[in-house]
Amino acid sequence: MYQVLVAGATGKMGRKAVELIEQKSNFALAAVLAPSIADSDLTLPQTTQCFSDLSQINHSYDIWLDFTTPQAVYQNTEFALQHQMRPIIGTSGLTEQQVASLQQLAQQQQIGGLIAPNFGLSAVLLMKFAKMAAQYLPDAEIIELHHADKKDAPSGTALATAQQIQAGRTQPVKKTWSQNSARGLNVDGVPIHAVRLPGYIAHEEVLFGGTGEALTIRQDSFDRGSFMTGVNVALDKISDLTQLVFGLENLL
Repeated sequence: MYQVLVAGATGKMGRKAVELIEQKSNFALAAVLAPSIADSDLTLPQTTQCFSDLSQINHSYDIWLDFTTPQAVYQNTEFALQHQMRPIIGTSGLTEQQVASLQQLAQQQQIGGLIAPNFGLSAVLLMKFAKMAAQYLPDAEIIELHHADKKDAPSGTALATAQQIQAGRTQPVKKTWSQNSARGLNVDGVPIHAVRLPGYIAHEEVLFGGTGEALTIRQDSFDRGSFMTGVNVALDKISDLTQLVFGLENLL
C-alpha cells in the first residue's frame, strides 16, 4: 500500500487527483497539503492528515503528488526529495535550471520521480508528432489556449513542445522575424502565443509551414478528468523510476 500526499488538494486538479487515489486499491490518501485546507469543503477520509504549510509536515510518505502553483512547486519538489518522497509533479512553471537542479538532488538522494508538463495523453502524443514533423518542416509556431485562471504563460506544455521541435529539426529555419510582443515569445526558435480566456480548459495547436504547404497538429482537453489517465500511469510506474524523469512520454 503506497502512502500518497497530494499537494494542492483543494484546487481543480488536486481534487481530481484525490478522487483517483481513493479509487485505487493499492494507494492510500495519507495526507494533503493546501493553504486553505481548513476552510475547504473537500471531503477526506478520517485517516488523512491535513497540512496548510510545509513546516507542519513531520512524516515521510511514499509519493508526493503536486498540483500547486508555479511559485510553490520548486520548494515543494525539493522538500519531497530531501525527505525521500517520490515526486510526481504536474505543476508547471519550473525553469530548465530548476529542473536540472532537482534532477541532481534526486540523483544525490538516489530516488526517482516524474516531472510532467502535461498528463493528457493527447498532449504527449502531440509533442511526439511535432518532433517528427520538425524533421521535415522546421518552421513552426505554437498557439496554446488555457482557462483564464492559469497562473503561468506560456504553458509548460508549450515550452516542452518548442523544445521537442528544436530537438527534431535537421534543417535550418527558413523564416525570420523581428522580436516583438506581437510575434509571441521566442523559445528555441519557435514563437509561442498564449491565450487565457474563460470557457477553455487546455488546448494546443502547432502550425508548420513549408513551400506551398502547411501542417497543423492540435489537441484539446475538454475536461480535467482526462489528465487522470496520465496521472494513473505515473502512479503505477513511479516505483520503477531510478531518476527524476522529465516528460510522461518516457513512461509510456
